[in-house]
Amino acid sequence: MSTSRLLDRQTVAEGTMSFRMERPAGFSYRPGQTVDVTLPTLRDDVPGGNIHTFSLADDPDAQGLLVATRMRGSAFKNEFARMPIGGALDLMGPSGDFTLPNRDTRAIVLLAGGIGITPFSAMVRYAAHHKLNHRIILFYGNRRPEDAPFLDDLLALQKENPRFTFVPVMSEMEKSSRPWDGARGFIDAKLMAPYLKDVHEPIYFIAGPPGMVTALRKTLHDAAVDDDDIRTEEFSGY
Repeated sequence: MSTSRLLDRQTVAEGTMSFRMERPAGFSYRPGQTVDVTLPTLRDDVPGGNIHTFSLADDPDAQGLLVATRMRGSAFKNEFARMPIGGALDLMGPSGDFTLPNRDTRAIVLLAGGIGITPFSAMVRYAAHHKLNHRIILFYGNRRPEDAPFLDDLLALQKENPRFTFVPVMSEMEKSSRPWDGARGFIDAKLMAPYLKDVHEPIYFIAGPPGMVTALRKTLHDAAVDDDDIRTEEFSGY
């Protein structure tokens, strides 16, 4: 376990905050991996505990360590939200193999819902900043633009990286106050079809609420995509 400090805290969407933490000496990770954050000021017997696992959301070469979460009112998130800048916390990790393949011979299709964007945020930032040859297509589903963490950053990254295609889709624009000329509805086979010449060629990554992950896995299975080409990460209770 390593000691860290909170460097910055920002609202990145309605009801969603990001937290940037000091990077401990020697801490390195691959885009898509997670870190366990322990808040020493919170008792370990509170509901939900004082440890939370987060996907790291930034380029591994960026300053500090960035995570983001929906602020659902748990004891942990309330404590994290009011922690003073400079406050101490403990980190364990990184962990996980939900990461970009080293080889760039096959397209990568990322299917994200809500805060499930965090591991993919790290992947596409890393790919752009390091000019990787991977062809990446990111489908990102939210109710409204106001609910979509890192939306503007991802739109900018698409302009920066010609190998990156970004397809955000909104399902409840009637409740939004922002203009939107992008896709509407949900991530499904119809939305994906124009971007995929051969549905069996890419490697698929799915991250989001369990119901969305299950539905999209079924969509891919119905299209006869091999299960070995589907990788998933569920964000429960976020």
